[in-house]
Amino acid sequence: MDKAPKFPYDFIDKVIVSEEEIRDRVEVLGRQIAADYHDSRNLLLLGLLRGSVVFITDLMRHIHLPMTMDFMSVSSYSGSESSGFVRIDSDHKTNIQGWDVILVDDIIDTGYTVHTVSKLLLDRKPRSLKVCALLDKEERHKVDIKIDYYGFKIPDYFVVGYGLDIDEKGRNLPYIASVDLKKYKK
Repeated sequence: MDKAPKFPYDFIDKVIVSEEEIRDRVEVLGRQIAADYHDSRNLLLLGLLRGSVVFITDLMRHIHLPMTMDFMSVSSYSGSESSGFVRIDSDHKTNIQGWDVILVDDIIDTGYTVHTVSKLLLDRKPRSLKVCALLDKEERHKVDIKIDYYGFKIPDYFVVGYGLDIDEKGRNLPYIASVDLKKYKK
């Protein structure tokens, strides 16, 4: 009997983080955030679209506190490479002055996106600002950033799944998988 996973895309190399590992870690992160913000009156999860959607949706289910959610659409990637330029395509709607804001992203790669967005948000005078990311590619950081809550540190692979994509492909996978870029065709 063949026990090797059947991947829906030819460019998938291997599973890096399993569905079960993600589920367990997201629950722990949600409980940690709930404990840290138990006295907050204005807690906002601010997700970076589109990659954070699956993560933020699961995460908020484990934060048993009054809270709200908003999104920003930002872009910094072209194909499989970070451009280093961060563009705000759509801003959040909530006035965050005086709020406890947790910026939620799918992956920290170079750090440019979170660094740029954090500076912008701090100018809007939140009560507090913290960063939560599912994945951290620490060896790729180009700027100094603090990740307050993270799911997994991963090696320098291009990954898809659980909301992450390559040219909009792979977001639907329930796990995180590495991409074999030699097999990838647009």
